[in-house]
Amino acid sequence: MLFLFCHQKWQEASNRGAAILSYLGEQVPLIYCLETEPQQGEEEQKVEQRLLHPLECFLFGEDPCVGLEKLQQYNSSSSAQQCGRVFKEGETVYSCRDCAIDPTCVLCIECFQKSVHKSHRYKMHASAGGGFCDSIRGAEAKVRYTVPKASSWEVQNGLHLHFKKLTLFNVVFRVKEDTYFCVLYNDEHHSYDHVIYTLQRAIACDQNQAQIYTALIDKEGRKAVKRGTLRSCQQAKDNIRRNSEHIIQIPLRVEILHTAVMAHQTFALRLGAWFQKIIGYLVGLREVFCQVALEPAADNNQLCLISRLMLHDAKLYKGGRKVVHELIFSSLLMDTEFKRQFAMKFTEHYKQLQEDFISDDHQRNISVTALSVQIFTVPTLARQLIEEGSVIKVIIDTVMDMMSAHLDSNNRFQFQGHNPDKFFRVQVIFHDLRYILISKPSVWTETLRVKFLEGIRVFLRFLCCMQGMEEVKMQLGQHVEVEPEWEAGFTLQMQLRHILAMFQDWCSSDERVLLLAFQECHRALMSCTNQPFRSEPTDSYMCKQILHARPYKVSQEPVSIHLPISRLLAEVRLLRNEAVMCECLALSFTGVYLCVFQVQLNFTELAEQPLRCVVLAAQVCADMWRRNGLSLVSQVYYYQDVKCRDEMFDKDVIMLQIAASKMDPNHFLMLVLLRFELFDIFNGNSSSKDQEVLKQWNRLTEEMLYLIIIIVGERYVPGISHVTKEDVTMREVIHLLCIQPMAHSSLVKSLPENESHETGLETVISKVAIFKKPGVSGHGLYELKKECLKEFNPFFYHYSRPQHSKAEEAQKKRRTQESSDKALRPPVPPPFCPAFSNIVYLLCCDIFIHILKRIFQKAAEDRSNRWTEPMIQRALHLVGQALLEEKTQLESSSTEEVTFDFSLKAQSKISPFVFSEIVQTPSCCQSVCLSCKMFEVVKCLREKSGPVASFSVDHSTVQDKEKAERKRKAEAAKAHRQKIMAQMSAMQKNFIESNKMLYDNVPESSSQSDAKKTLKPIINEAFVASSRDIITDYNDLYCLFTHCIA
Repeated sequence: MLFLFCHQKWQEASNRGAAILSYLGEQVPLIYCLETEPQQGEEEQKVEQRLLHPLECFLFGEDPCVGLEKLQQYNSSSSAQQCGRVFKEGETVYSCRDCAIDPTCVLCIECFQKSVHKSHRYKMHASAGGGFCDSIRGAEAKVRYTVPKASSWEVQNGLHLHFKKLTLFNVVFRVKEDTYFCVLYNDEHHSYDHVIYTLQRAIACDQNQAQIYTALIDKEGRKAVKRGTLRSCQQAKDNIRRNSEHIIQIPLRVEILHTAVMAHQTFALRLGAWFQKIIGYLVGLREVFCQVALEPAADNNQLCLISRLMLHDAKLYKGGRKVVHELIFSSLLMDTEFKRQFAMKFTEHYKQLQEDFISDDHQRNISVTALSVQIFTVPTLARQLIEEGSVIKVIIDTVMDMMSAHLDSNNRFQFQGHNPDKFFRVQVIFHDLRYILISKPSVWTETLRVKFLEGIRVFLRFLCCMQGMEEVKMQLGQHVEVEPEWEAGFTLQMQLRHILAMFQDWCSSDERVLLLAFQECHRALMSCTNQPFRSEPTDSYMCKQILHARPYKVSQEPVSIHLPISRLLAEVRLLRNEAVMCECLALSFTGVYLCVFQVQLNFTELAEQPLRCVVLAAQVCADMWRRNGLSLVSQVYYYQDVKCRDEMFDKDVIMLQIAASKMDPNHFLMLVLLRFELFDIFNGNSSSKDQEVLKQWNRLTEEMLYLIIIIVGERYVPGISHVTKEDVTMREVIHLLCIQPMAHSSLVKSLPENESHETGLETVISKVAIFKKPGVSGHGLYELKKECLKEFNPFFYHYSRPQHSKAEEAQKKRRTQESSDKALRPPVPPPFCPAFSNIVYLLCCDIFIHILKRIFQKAAEDRSNRWTEPMIQRALHLVGQALLEEKTQLESSSTEEVTFDFSLKAQSKISPFVFSEIVQTPSCCQSVCLSCKMFEVVKCLREKSGPVASFSVDHSTVQDKEKAERKRKAEAAKAHRQKIMAQMSAMQKNFIESNKMLYDNVPESSSQSDAKKTLKPIINEAFVASSRDIITDYNDLYCLFTHCIA
């Protein structure tokens, strides 16, 4: 028999590898590619009999069935079993939300059904293809499986050379046949219809055959569309390229291959599947295969086989890539040690692999770069790659090289006219950085510290290119002609959102790393070339206070919404106690004194950039930037949207809170007034009669007061106050449900996700809401528990303007139904951490009292164009916040110890007459009453006595005024109606008297509809013109007339 002859011949050969290769070189072209459309069944049978079966006999040294039975017995006796199932595209996979290391950790359906995870919280989705069941990844410390020497000596020593030599890239073919194939390859530029049309025109096939070819090209990546001489194939190639260029500029990829080359390539794919089957028999076989794949080449100028395969990946067609990737999955990634070695090779060639991927046109799921998720998400392996391969630096350097073409003269990114497809491919690299950082270390080594800080420095250099990018300047005179590019910048920001949070988590896990990271971040911020501190500082005066600051107006100077370094510094600063950060820091590592650095912080400068962003958003809301188009409106929207706000708007608020806690409160508020361009207005040095300007001033004043409310009241941030992440999520859910009852899906969409795509909703929803089951149709809704209503803040900083209005209306309606107080009082906030306790003094400083005084005076003067009801509501809310803070301090400390004195300053500087005037505004009446009550309570606490009348407004008087006002309006409306009815009655009588002849022309038996048809022309001419100022609707006139004659 053939296989016995081959086996004997190969065993007797002096060079067995050369003998096997010679045999394959002869047989493969006799089996494959003999026809354009081969008979699959017949071809596969020949492959099994003449190629694979002889190889298996040589491998086992006996009948393959007998050898396989022995191996299966060995596997069944082994105590360690692995799944290692490689997922196909579309296959269902499961991820345990309670136990998974990260979102990429998945199980196949069989392992999931047999595991304890079935009773846990889990997700299920369709696999994109590639990857394997992570039931083996869960045990990173597993013992490497080995084969006993007695049973594997032949495998270890006899097959090592042959597995190495059987690789396709070491084969040199000798061919004599002069037949060729014209091969058409898949790409992502041409559609199905384009390819079908091209094939019909180029090779003269019918539509059905062209559709079959196109489907196979899309599935396998290539298809031979013509077989013949070199000249005929060249002619077909030229026709295909010429016809495809008529549709789009890029021609289809076509190559001419010799039939022998085509045959060996086809057999190489079949051999890849055969390798997967063979190494699945025994762990020892898999180990030999991995050793051969990773073994350095004999020629030092050549790479190992697996490196050459990876670097050749982008040149392979789809079918070849899939076979190679599955072979890597089933071999190198199934063993811890070989997986580590492969990861080092992958990191070594990372930059070149990503460059090939970006130049390629295939999707990432069929690129070798997609294997990163299998190695970077293993925590211990990720640590090794950071320490030994500097993988963080490698990844970020790769991104920088890819995006260097987008840098402008100031070394900042500018994406105007960028290539969206290429830019999208570059963004995929950020996924790898996220994989590396997904699990922060519990134990730090010196090497890990050094390499991580090296990565931090490189990352900060990248962020420097984003700091201040895509600046905008207010358009004057005419509308902007071309909308500037903005989506690329925010897409980049979204990609970095979780990465920034992960870097912060890593820094927080080690004190030394945190201190050095703060130093590096501060140095990077100060070194940015785009810090617009060009002008010299000037002095500003208000209420006997002097502010020494640099002049800057958002409405006149360039401003950027992208400030990643400022925001990263705010978070890192928040992670450490302020006293440690601002003092001279001496760091000693392993007993060796390495460095001493002193961080001098100018909090005015640190607050500058975030404050400009907040002012920009306020001015956009005031329609001051309307000539800049929708691009800026969209940027401001995403700046405060749930997708970006946690790393943009929220971090700006934190930095402003940091500055407010360190600066003199008067100076901080003066800086806020300067940047909002309201300083001269509140100083009495500016006036205008332009209604548009007055409207803008009012809107800016509202936004300025809103910012103060946020800085003082928003304390649900770990580090700002003593709260947990669960408390933060609970507060978010409470305020969402204050708008209206919501479904689970709506709540999830409205909450920010962490790096694991979790919102934390499940852990808190039962504490704050009750689930109302759905009826016959619809879905179940969560309703807020009554005891949680006290946490409602009408000026919650994550509300959009529509949400704010809906929430306020819903809560007032609910309070009316429950017959409770309609006033929406400020909730009791958690106390600030000691480092931020000085923020509350914003509410009792001289500038704050002056701001309130000017606002209330404008309202009392009844000049409607100088104030708005939202402005008064915000001012009263701030009064409530101040009185609540003073009340809290008085209740917890003695009067002598309390330095917060808002009530005393307010009573001496704000006239009670102002409140008496404001109380006449219906929307503010309840808030004024509430403030007056709180004044009385605070006064009582200070004097330990009964009620005081200095700032009180009698509640009964207020109610009487409300009733009198309602009665007056009702009487005026009644008088107006009576006047109109009298006029109408007089007109009716006059009309009847002057048009008596109309009645004679109407028969008694005529219906109302007949009368309507008859009278319409007459009425239209005789009456409507004279009574147009009283009755304007034709049908109303007819109804009135018929009513009179009835």
